Amino acid sequence: MITTDLTPGTPCWLDLGAPDVQAAAAFYAAVLGWEYESMGEGMDGGMFRKDGKIVAGLGKLTEEGARSAWMIYYTVTDADATTQAVERAGGTVRVAPRDLGEWGRMAQYNDPAGAQFAAWQPGQNAGFELADEPGSLSWTELYTSDAAGAREFYGDVFGWQFNDMDLPGGGGTYTLITPAGLPEERMQGGLMELRAEDLSLTNGRPYWHPVFAVADSDAAVAKVTENGGSVQMGPADAEGVGRLAVCLDPSNADFVVLTPAQR
Repeated sequence: MITTDLTPGTPCWLDLGAPDVQAAAAFYAAVLGWEYESMGEGMDGGMFRKDGKIVAGLGKLTEEGARSAWMIYYTVTDADATTQAVERAGGTVRVAPRDLGEWGRMAQYNDPAGAQFAAWQPGQNAGFELADEPGSLSWTELYTSDAAGAREFYGDVFGWQFNDMDLPGGGGTYTLITPAGLPEERMQGGLMELRAEDLSLTNGRPYWHPVFAVADSDAAVAKVTENGGSVQMGPADAEGVGRLAVCLDPSNADFVVLTPAQR
């Protein structure tokens, strides 16, 4: 489970780069019940809140040729040391470590297969204020064409622990991710190997996406389609996990909605 106890190697933040900030704000307000708070006049971005607590960020997509997507950040104690670890392990630096005022220090990367992710060294801001509750991040997931390579890379960079499980019906292997030194109940995500041709959303490049907890996945999916989004898969029941759907917002940023199974 993802928590707001933001220990090293755990997800601590996510933000969306969108071509139309106001349209994205309206979409996620309808689907997840988020409230958008602008950073101020003349600023093309801001924060999402759920029940008054910060859950994510939103900004204008400015990178030429980039697709609209969610970026997931992981807590680190030293962004510069993490950058060195990324490079040693075969990854590349998209955005070199830099300070964001007194909030903290960030960097963004590509893993060796091309999946994008980021690091956050906390200053005054540790990250999101709500997790694993309806309308907030509850899981992270990597679709990759090289699961073994991903395990080696992220193990080297973050020290993550991995545990493989067989998917029902011969659907392959799903690898569960737990932060270094934490028990299995703190599992925070998973990775799954897919063929490059099955990664059509990114023209074959691996990618991370967020899973948001919702009280009713069917109702959330209805809101997705009513507000210009689409559904790639589901809603469907996953034994021991819950009822989920893989969705795209109107700009084709992907995310999952999940109503967790009763424990």
